[in-house]
Amino acid sequence: MDSNSLLCAAIANHITTSPQQRITFAQFMDMALYHPEYGYYSSDAVKIGFKDSDFFTSPNLCSDFGELLAEQFLQMWEILGKPVPFSLVEMGAGQGLLALHILKYHQLNYPDFFAALEYIIVEKSPTLRQEQQQRLQDFPVRWFNLEEIPPNAIAGCFFSNELVDAFPVHQFTLEAGELREIYVTTDKNEKETNAPCPPFVEVTGEPSTPELAEHLDLVGIDLTQSVYLDGYRSEINLAALDWLSIVADRLQRGYVLTIDYGYPANRYYNPRRSQGTLQCYYQHRFHDNPYINIGRQDITAHVDFTALERWGEKCNLKNVGFIQQGLFLMALGLGDRIAALSYQKQSLSQLLQRRDPLHQLIDPTGLGGFGVLIQSKGLDNTETSQPLKGLTVPE
Repeated sequence: MDSNSLLCAAIANHITTSPQQRITFAQFMDMALYHPEYGYYSSDAVKIGFKDSDFFTSPNLCSDFGELLAEQFLQMWEILGKPVPFSLVEMGAGQGLLALHILKYHQLNYPDFFAALEYIIVEKSPTLRQEQQQRLQDFPVRWFNLEEIPPNAIAGCFFSNELVDAFPVHQFTLEAGELREIYVTTDKNEKETNAPCPPFVEVTGEPSTPELAEHLDLVGIDLTQSVYLDGYRSEINLAALDWLSIVADRLQRGYVLTIDYGYPANRYYNPRRSQGTLQCYYQHRFHDNPYINIGRQDITAHVDFTALERWGEKCNLKNVGFIQQGLFLMALGLGDRIAALSYQKQSLSQLLQRRDPLHQLIDPTGLGGFGVLIQSKGLDNTETSQPLKGLTVPE
């Protein structure tokens, strides 16, 4: 397997120097993805796109995804009374493609909005930040850490596309009807000492924090019900709540828009989804073993949108709406773009080449099935009463 031996050694050292010589799965996932030197997102291992990559996102397909989002941001600016500046804060901007598509579209079609726009990127990965800066050098974009943005500083919209799924998650299982956390340790029985990556194994124990049980209470999940059998396993994303707390604190008035794959809690913790949602992506293949290709593969878990909604309410964020990405984009005009293709003079191959990515964006079994959650803060009654275009489902 293609693991980073230096990262494996760092994780193993963290385990041996930890109490009880074990770490939570969330700590393991955090190091695998975000170790400052060897983590997947911190090194040059992260590859996004179609060729020689691990996965692709909506902006890799075509510019339409960003252009339709741009239409929604324009309406948000209008609803808020056209503030100057209107801050767009993209969190986890990948290769910078989405920012490029949004900024180009606004510059070309809405110069007044473009002039009022302040585009900020929050990016943890130094490798991706460098790629973003290269791609966006012709636009007035600024980069910050989320913590560097002052409280109540933003009038506009915080938004993310496939960010929350990569936050480190705690894993748990049920043993004799009790909630037990899954920890990671090294295999004490392994005799091979010269292996490039020591084998990591799972053990269970008491939850590392009462926040795990509190989280399940928050989303209304009762694991003591008889439908949950011993061996049931899933994840809890406490990092997502910490992130949302900071975002809500930095937003003075405006919106939070989160696009990702996931479910409401009652589907996320369905008893039949008994092994959770954790997935790893390596060279466009996905599997569920995070203990191989360490530092060379992406590790993700689906998003519990109920948790974001309910925690947001505790942080003074109002739920505006939740919708599937396909319906969201259709409401913003993707259907019109698909229909217009029939009237353009082009060959059949050109038509199919143009149409295929648009259909992928709305495919309910793929990207179109992603969730879009919009929350707001600081809006008055008049502003709240104006429906967002993306949430107005076409009849």
